[in-house]
Amino acid sequence: MASLIRKEPSGGPDATETELLVNEAVGVPGGIGARPRAARAAAYDRWLAGLLPRRPGVALVAVGGLGRGQLAPYGDLDLVLLHSGVPAVDELAASLWYPIWDAGVRLDHSVRTVSEALSVAQDDVKVALALLDARYVAGDRDLVDSLTRTAVDHWRRTALRHLPALREITEARWRAHGELAFLLEGDLKEAAGGLRDVGLLRAIAVAGVTDALRPAVHAAHSRLLDTRDALHHQVGRRVDRLLAQERDGVAALLGLRQPPTPPSATVGHDGPPSATVGHDGDAVLRRVAGDARTVSHALDDAWRAADRLRSGRRRGGFGRPVRRPVARDVVEHDGELVLARTAIGARPDPSLSLRVAAAAATTRLPIARATCEWLAAYCPALPTPWPTEARSALLTLLGAGPGLVSAWESCDRYGLVDRWLPEWTRLRSLPQHNPVHRFTLDRHLVQSAYEAGRHTREVDRPDLLLLGAFLHDVGKGLTGDHSVVGAPLAERIAARMGLPPAESALIGTLVRLHLLLPDVATRRDLSDPLTIAGVAEQVGDATTLELLYALVRADAAATGPAAWSHWKGRLVGELVARVRTALATGALPAPPDPDPALVAGPLPVVHLGEDRVSVAAAHRRGLLATVAGCLALHRLEVLAADVSTVDGRALVEFRVQPRYGLAPDPIALGADLRRAVDGDVSVIQRLRGRALAARGSGGEPRVVWHREAATDAVLLELRAADAAGLLYRVTSALDEAGAQVRAARISTLGADVVDVFYLVGTGPDEAERDRLAAAVLAAV
Repeated sequence: MASLIRKEPSGGPDATETELLVNEAVGVPGGIGARPRAARAAAYDRWLAGLLPRRPGVALVAVGGLGRGQLAPYGDLDLVLLHSGVPAVDELAASLWYPIWDAGVRLDHSVRTVSEALSVAQDDVKVALALLDARYVAGDRDLVDSLTRTAVDHWRRTALRHLPALREITEARWRAHGELAFLLEGDLKEAAGGLRDVGLLRAIAVAGVTDALRPAVHAAHSRLLDTRDALHHQVGRRVDRLLAQERDGVAALLGLRQPPTPPSATVGHDGPPSATVGHDGDAVLRRVAGDARTVSHALDDAWRAADRLRSGRRRGGFGRPVRRPVARDVVEHDGELVLARTAIGARPDPSLSLRVAAAAATTRLPIARATCEWLAAYCPALPTPWPTEARSALLTLLGAGPGLVSAWESCDRYGLVDRWLPEWTRLRSLPQHNPVHRFTLDRHLVQSAYEAGRHTREVDRPDLLLLGAFLHDVGKGLTGDHSVVGAPLAERIAARMGLPPAESALIGTLVRLHLLLPDVATRRDLSDPLTIAGVAEQVGDATTLELLYALVRADAAATGPAAWSHWKGRLVGELVARVRTALATGALPAPPDPDPALVAGPLPVVHLGEDRVSVAAAHRRGLLATVAGCLALHRLEVLAADVSTVDGRALVEFRVQPRYGLAPDPIALGADLRRAVDGDVSVIQRLRGRALAARGSGGEPRVVWHREAATDAVLLELRAADAAGLLYRVTSALDEAGAQVRAARISTLGADVVDVFYLVGTGPDEAERDRLAAAVLAAV
């Protein structure tokens, strides 16, 4: 739909912007909120009524957004020309549709008799749902009433039969579009938990299966509609996907701002206050995520209600649902968990909600909605410190495996989690902008506990592993390093749960050091004794080391597939083994021996392995850069590089992986490496041309120096946007600046890299550091 008049609304739901027209020809008003949506529907109704000639047996019916009276500013019109078999209906339809198109309005249209429309609805469940939204616009009202009445009656009689097929279609859509609650750029309509799912809830409610459209769902639906209204105004056209560049503008139109966290919620008496960080667009993401989760939870509940109704009809009049005890104060009734009659009293046990959640997770049965509502209304807050049975129930819940996530989500939807953990309000639906993350922060923490359950048999304290995994990112969203900021928060939470001081301190240590192993493994030389000694000193003992090792793997699995790789796992495992040995015996690793094949035979020597490339040459100067450039030319990513000199030979050894998944031709790679090492000008020119053409973009690169982090070198750390040929450009710049590199470690974090270069020597002075940093930054 064309935007003919475009003014900036002042924003906020229910804004009455009568001067804003999204279509001047029709006189359709813009604005955000329920009243502007109703005004748009009324404006289109008046205009369309004027287009339809007065003829008996003909009516114009609105379906979709216009039928519901919820049309977005630049939404399409879905219209049905309904008739009773009158002649020349095609000419009548053309006289109706063409003026609509001429007005710049997008149109989805059909021409049907009542019997034709109902026949199509019998064969196509999507059409059946669309007819539930059918609304009279103009013409023969009796004709429309006949259609709507019959369509609703037919749906109520056949809904249970159609719902399984509808569920299959819905789940296929979810697989295609993902979960709106966890997407940084989600489709407000098609993703799971979006506006399309609200239509399913409305259809299930019309069928009388369950009261699916409860007040929380109505509120979530209204906010999602407001967000889409604001998105249309921000972009100036029809769009349902909330892209990153539009979020701040949408937030401004909705009047949303990212609220600061009160100091009392972030620190105790022993530290300065911390502020929540983020953009106003994050407030939009959080609200959308919360609303999407409300819709998804309601739809899950509705599917279960339909399943119970079908199973009850199959039982007929024979037999009633059996009540079966599953835990203290908890029984199963008709496939759901409810409270035992003895548990309902004037003064419920404060740990009751946690025990119900633990029972739901271990049995993998849903908690009945009425039970969640009763617990939310009457279960008191937990005392400080927690009673033993409450702490035990939480650990049972966190270690329950596949049933954890659904049980936690149910409790969170009814506000029970906030009573257990007041900090959860700040963590809920907090977006994580690094693309390697697939979940919001709160779901990531729950998922981490689930993944940690896979490693509980590998550690001495599985209870502390589960709790440490659950709290490891509790400092995210606050100013500062989330590991450092989160450690005292986690300690206080653990103490409130009743853990002894020593165990609470260990939880804080796990939170503070949860990134230590992967950071060191991917950014440091593991053959350097100083690297191993430094990790052993920070970890302190074997129990903490094993807990951290399990936590690292759980965190990576919960983050997403891009957070872990075979190469990273091997490095972390190697680091843990060496630190374990150092803690047990005090022995530090000796430097590795070079590959014997590289120190013998005529030069140059080139060895290609599955994930290794090794080269020996007569001269060390420029060798690292030359080989790195040649690898980039053949689309190989460098993960690590080591340079050494043995008996006058310069040796470089690389760990590599294909940049795009396909390994290069080894014959061509080997030939180019030999020619490049021998100084072939044509190869060198190709290297330089490709490297200069592939410069990265993004934020400003940064250089950080680390002294006393290696035995015989100072570390230069480059943080920059990833790009092909980056290692070649940087190592060439360091070589031209006179720096000698003995090792490099490359860590890719989404679209960014952290490259660490070991520069031989005790470290340059400040002026020399500035000169080297400037050379590196100029090469990026």
